[in-house]
Amino acid sequence: MSVFVRGLFAAFMLGWTLLAGAQPLEVPPLSKRVTDLTATLTAQQAAMLENKLQSFEAQKGSQLAVLIVPSTGEETIDQYSIRVVEKWKLGRSRVDDGALLIVAKNDRALRIEVGYGLEGVLTDATAKRIISEIIVPRFKRGDFYGGIDAGVDSMIGVASGESLPPVKPRANGRPDDFSRLIPVVLMLTFVVGGALRSALGRMPAALLTGTGVGALSWVLFGGIGAPLMAALIAFLFILFGGGIGHGGGWHSGGRSGGGFGGFGGGGGSFGGGGASGKW
Repeated sequence: MSVFVRGLFAAFMLGWTLLAGAQPLEVPPLSKRVTDLTATLTAQQAAMLENKLQSFEAQKGSQLAVLIVPSTGEETIDQYSIRVVEKWKLGRSRVDDGALLIVAKNDRALRIEVGYGLEGVLTDATAKRIISEIIVPRFKRGDFYGGIDAGVDSMIGVASGESLPPVKPRANGRPDDFSRLIPVVLMLTFVVGGALRSALGRMPAALLTGTGVGALSWVLFGGIGAPLMAALIAFLFILFGGGIGHGGGWHSGGRSGGGFGGFGGGGGSFGGGGASGKW
């Protein structure tokens, strides 16, 4: 075999290996409400969570699920999570009241993914608080079941109309500035930004919306960091986002799983709402 042929063969094998390694992590099938691919939970712990989620679904109708994976591979947990819910379709069709708590144990990352129908109560800010205030402190102590159980309880409570405890004040007595900016960012981004994008196109609308959000945030709350962050979020959403409501973002229709043959998704849709965290 000539040197050229050997080199060509080696290059082919290297390319094939890299391509194979770049394949996204497979989404596991949905057959139960608690899927643990890491053996983190004992059989009894998984059963207790399963029963809790089943009882909640029977009473409320909303579908909540837990997924624990070793890692999300080359994807971020946000990217992998949206693929999971697109396949699982948690929540009722046209009600879209599903939510997923996903933990990537080796990555030390977790996320709460929220369906369209629960975004009004299980908001991004609320999901972030559940992660940072309730789940992560327990994970840092190595109490994975305790963190997941408490997180699920909080998700169930919020979905049932309960409120989380008030935000603890910072040392200077003021609540976190960025959390106060969320209504401003949402209002300007969805309403004003969406209208500007329809009239002017993505880039001009993104620039105008980002500038407006940042300026108004600075006038209302002062500081530099939080207004800049708000402006950046608004800019990126208008530039790359899918638009307002169900017309954009990630959306799936139809119905899958379910029925009388075991647990399955009810056809719910997700738009990327929720929050992520690390520990």
